[in-house]
Amino acid sequence: MEHTRIDIRSLSVDKLKEQFALLKEPAFRAKQVYEWLWEKSCTDFDEMSNLSKPLREKLKELFVINNLNVHQSQFSADKTIKSTFKLYDSNIIEGVLIPAADRMTACVSSQVGCSLTCKFCATGYMERKRNLNPDEIYDQVVLIDRQAKQNYQAPLTNIVYMGMGEPLLNYANVLKSIERITAKDGLNMAAKRITVSTAGIAKMIRKLGDDEVRFNLALSLHAADDEKRNTIMPINEQNSLEALADALKYYYSKTRNPVTYEYIVFNDFNDSLRDAEQLSKFCRHIPCKVNIIEYNPISFADFQNAGTDRIDAFAEYLRRKGINTNIRRSRGKDIDAACGQLAVKN
Repeated sequence: MEHTRIDIRSLSVDKLKEQFALLKEPAFRAKQVYEWLWEKSCTDFDEMSNLSKPLREKLKELFVINNLNVHQSQFSADKTIKSTFKLYDSNIIEGVLIPAADRMTACVSSQVGCSLTCKFCATGYMERKRNLNPDEIYDQVVLIDRQAKQNYQAPLTNIVYMGMGEPLLNYANVLKSIERITAKDGLNMAAKRITVSTAGIAKMIRKLGDDEVRFNLALSLHAADDEKRNTIMPINEQNSLEALADALKYYYSKTRNPVTYEYIVFNDFNDSLRDAEQLSKFCRHIPCKVNIIEYNPISFADFQNAGTDRIDAFAEYLRRKGINTNIRRSRGKDIDAACGQLAVKN
């Protein structure tokens, strides 16, 4: 009967050595394979050229590499590339390459769909099918890096976990993926170049503090008033602004990392100077900066983007209060690749 092959990338280097001992193979062979998998991002045993052919055949019988494939890619007028990736079980996720003059950013997904139901986000209208494994997140980075080099002759410089899903609800796998992306025997990227974005799960933000993570944290805030935030982000009902502020203070005390607040400005909802004042008060809890984001309308919801003059006045108010504030113009809108638009259509 057909035995189930082991997903080789789910094994640590020590577990891999144990498997090789069972095969009567020396430990250094396991190290070589581990290097092929994580440093060279190899997804085919036949390409592991410093292994003997009989060993490669044996590996193919026992193990499987569940790698992602680019299903299709769309190119935006502003050079953003959105890709749908096919997983080994035929599920589909999306990832985006955002090129800029000084950086190449990969926006990666952490779940198939999302279990949160933020009212303004297309992914929030999909059901969550499952969490992504660490290697599936790693593969998105490898494939998007390849796109950056092929299309723009530049490697990836930054990674944001802002695609489909809530990263902190897939905590262990997200941290493991970052460990492989930043490890010397992995992709060797700097943790400071990675940002994990959360809708705000207080107890997991505390856990990030306990784990003393080195990457950056962004919080999708979008309202500094509980009543407003409850309307658009039901998760706020169990994670009030007060609970989040406490968790963020704890996180900051452990990591000394300033936090970025993401704030989408919706027309006639959270775009008044009173809203700006509430946000400036929330910003006093810990060192932070604010990214004001243009809203990208989606067919499921009837929110509209605030007018440019309102956005500028909002940002100006925060700056006068001494808060480091950026206005982020949307990228990839014409191919539904912008913030909040990721939802597999076909």
